[in-house]
Amino acid sequence: MRYCTKCILPETHQTIKFNQEGVCSVCEQIDYRDTEIDWDERRCMLQELVNEYRDKGEYDCIVPFSGGKDSTFQLWYVVKELGLKPLVVRFDHWGYRPKVAENNTRTFKLLGVDVLQFTPSWHVVKELMLEALKRTGDFCWHCHTGVYAHTMQIAIRYNTPLIIWGETLAEYASWYSYDEFEEVDETRFNRVMNLGITADDMYEFLNGKVSKRDLYPFAYPPRDELMKIKCRSICLGNYIKWDIKKQVEIIKREIGWEGQEVEGIPREYEYEKIECQWQGIRDYCKYIKRGYGRTSHLVSIDIRNKRLTREEGWALAEKYDGKRPASLDIFLEKLGLSEEEFVNILSRHRIEPWQFDQEQVEPGQPLPDMGQWTRG
Repeated sequence: MRYCTKCILPETHQTIKFNQEGVCSVCEQIDYRDTEIDWDERRCMLQELVNEYRDKGEYDCIVPFSGGKDSTFQLWYVVKELGLKPLVVRFDHWGYRPKVAENNTRTFKLLGVDVLQFTPSWHVVKELMLEALKRTGDFCWHCHTGVYAHTMQIAIRYNTPLIIWGETLAEYASWYSYDEFEEVDETRFNRVMNLGITADDMYEFLNGKVSKRDLYPFAYPPRDELMKIKCRSICLGNYIKWDIKKQVEIIKREIGWEGQEVEGIPREYEYEKIECQWQGIRDYCKYIKRGYGRTSHLVSIDIRNKRLTREEGWALAEKYDGKRPASLDIFLEKLGLSEEEFVNILSRHRIEPWQFDQEQVEPGQPLPDMGQWTRG
């Protein structure tokens, strides 16, 4: 396979392009971020923007929140740096690990925020996970669509037009670039989040297994309803320079946020995707389909930010990517799949020129908290 000559992302990475020197489009976007943007000016723009919404309703804005590093930082920034009163909106995708509850309780108490959580029916979620896995090779359709569509629905119900998300997609992929202001709107939802499948599509695919109203939380609201409240859905990363490691230092220092071990990545990245018990499965799916895992993604970020050499990044990726996650047994039990069925489904979504060889896969180590996860 062909790899970026600066980081280590392969040609199978979604949206990736290479220039004449073999440098990938994501690396070019980060170069633009670091050399072409006046971040002081951007912060002034953010202050002007939020001042339009301050003290206009029960809440100044909505902050979507999982409890991971990015949403925790964006909530801290909204409260402490922007001085806004947010409504925190959580969509429970049925995969949160025990540690996330401890972090969230601490965060909500220290920041003094109102929190609204929604949990869809597990019976519906299970059907959606199976159908999405078969059709796209990604079982997270319910999470992606739910987090975004449900948050927009809450904005309408609470008449709170400003929604503040985290980093821009330009940080990790080339759906957008840093020379544009990325709005988290219906275009972005259809381009990236719903995997090309709407809630109406999913209703037809499931052929009576769930009702249409069961899929309401996953349906993006009508445009005229969002226009009525003059909705603005923005990325904080368009206005402040995104730096994961510095932001993790802030939330650890200011609110005692704690990381934990995650399947398939080095311990030094204990801040990454700690909230989801299915993260190791999702990264393994990526490896089967595309030939790289989350460690490649993480070391590429550090290479771009000049915290690792390319050789050091390669060594970590070779050591950690592609391990069979110990949590796969729990996942397969929950969905009623055999491992053979699971691999066969994903193999149909494999991206050329990658060739997956299951015989070469080594077992990964179980996580310390797996005994606390629900089964069956």
